[in-house]
Amino acid sequence: GSGRSSLLRILFGAEKPSSGEVIVNGIRLTQPGFKKAYQVRKMMGIISPDFKLLKDRNVRENISFVLEVMGYPPKAIKEKVSQTLIQMGLLEREKDLILSLSAGEQQRVVIGRALVKDPALILADEPTSILDDEMTGRVMTIFSELHQKGTTIVFATQDTHLIQRYPHRTISLVARREGGVESNGEVRSEG
Repeated sequence: GSGRSSLLRILFGAEKPSSGEVIVNGIRLTQPGFKKAYQVRKMMGIISPDFKLLKDRNVRENISFVLEVMGYPPKAIKEKVSQTLIQMGLLEREKDLILSLSAGEQQRVVIGRALVKDPALILADEPTSILDDEMTGRVMTIFSELHQKGTTIVFATQDTHLIQRYPHRTISLVARREGGVESNGEVRSEG
């Protein structure tokens, strides 16, 4: 491919670039030291196509887990998770185990888990690829509202129709025949 997922993994600190530097929010990820990567990850919401959900926990527990790790008080966790469950249309499934959910419902849990901590930066790798049109519209509306409030969203997708329906700044990555990747230089601003 053209490297969309690899770019997000580099921004997340899960992969190292073959050359150059990676600086996210003033933190240089290319210098050794896990603490710096952790600092960046605390401010991020990650939406990945491989889910990385906790299979032995239910929907509510999967979404609340990130807040528990960050040290939120129980009352705040309960309130924030309830709001997120409603936002993602998952309130009726909150006590269901992950393995009992459809792939689309699992993707909604992943999105909810990324959004619940109010991140400054969301890295979204094909977040709507397995969602129906209604849920895709809901998620894109949420992303648009977050963007208007100042959240940065890096959204990797192959869906050109989605890009056309929701115009925001767009940078296209193109795989070259001879190897490597280049940006076609196209930067489209919000309509």
